[in-house]
Amino acid sequence: MAKIWVTGANGQLGSELRELAKNSKDFDFVFSDLPELDLTKHDEVKKLFKAIKPDVVVNAAAYTAVDQAESESDKAYAVNTYAVANLAALCSAGKAFLIHISTDFVFDGKRSAPYHEEVAANPVGTYAASKNKGEIEVLLNTKHAAIIRTSWLYGNYGNNFMKTILEKGRKGEKLSVVYDQVGTPTWSADLAKVVLEMARNAKKISGVELFHYSDEGVASWYDFAYEILNLAGVKTTIVPVISKDFPRPAPRPAFSVLNKGKIKKFLGIEIPYWKDSLKKCLEKQK
Repeated sequence: MAKIWVTGANGQLGSELRELAKNSKDFDFVFSDLPELDLTKHDEVKKLFKAIKPDVVVNAAAYTAVDQAESESDKAYAVNTYAVANLAALCSAGKAFLIHISTDFVFDGKRSAPYHEEVAANPVGTYAASKNKGEIEVLLNTKHAAIIRTSWLYGNYGNNFMKTILEKGRKGEKLSVVYDQVGTPTWSADLAKVVLEMARNAKKISGVELFHYSDEGVASWYDFAYEILNLAGVKTTIVPVISKDFPRPAPRPAFSVLNKGKIKKFLGIEIPYWKDSLKKCLEKQK
């Protein structure tokens, strides 16, 4: 039975993979996260890799504090770039297939059509640049990997936009949410299923392949927040605003919808519509 090592195991995606692992019949799982695993300590990671001897490594660990990264660039690059380079090199030496999770933020958001994998990355901001360089390190350091870019992850684990909106809404706070940033909300449980399907198809990949995955559909952050409150039955005031009225340390792409044609064809999957997945996610809270 193939062995999968999941880093970032306590985050949104890692937690959903833990759930899937409970009923898995084709993989043995090993889960690691802080404090027992610090990916920036390369020698410790190497020792653990050699002890586990994984067939597949899912790198779900990342520094994701987008605004904080502007003042903590060393931390962002340590996790999102240099740790990835080390992990990719270990996978290459140990003949393990690497599944590395990246982000829609590698794009500048100036397009009006969904981004496919051939569009050149143009990251804006420290977080985005560190993630883009992490992708490059995968390409440079291993010969068997899948990079999966995703967008707007939410779910019942970890910190995310859905949980923040519900918390504030249930307190009766007035919410101001931007409507001029457009992308696609993605349930981390949907992404977890795709990650395992990618692991099952590792032998079909020669070299390093880049894929885009999000749920289907398009939404602004305002649309997403409105639907969260609507489906959860939470009554509060929500107001659409424009980004320039809410300046943040780090810029966000105005449009980051991903084209999923390649991954749908490669894995033979149908992707759920984001509102349907949101409804399922909220039902799991009950």
